[in-house]
Amino acid sequence: MRRVMVRYTVKPGQAEENEKLVRAVYEELARVQPSKFRYATVRLDDGLTFVHIAVSEAQDSPLPGIEAFRRFTEDIADRCDVPPRTTEFEIVGDYGLLGG
Repeated sequence: MRRVMVRYTVKPGQAEENEKLVRAVYEELARVQPSKFRYATVRLDDGLTFVHIAVSEAQDSPLPGIEAFRRFTEDIADRCDVPPRTTEFEIVGDYGLLGG
């Protein structure tokens, strides 16, 4: 099982565009419905920092095969003040959120 968290901060004025692109990813995921994959995105209280959490029972994430995800990632560097940082994590405790 692979668990990944990605955190980044967008530039002022880019949060709404970033959120729009993220929502498109979820719309496509709802259509494709990849199995054994959980994914969540939150926007922190500064309004500019986003955190994505993905849990996949397969070693490879289905996200690269999602067209909306490719659109989201293609210009992420231009939208960010703080670039995405990917971290794998271990679940210490979970009550129904991450399936751990």
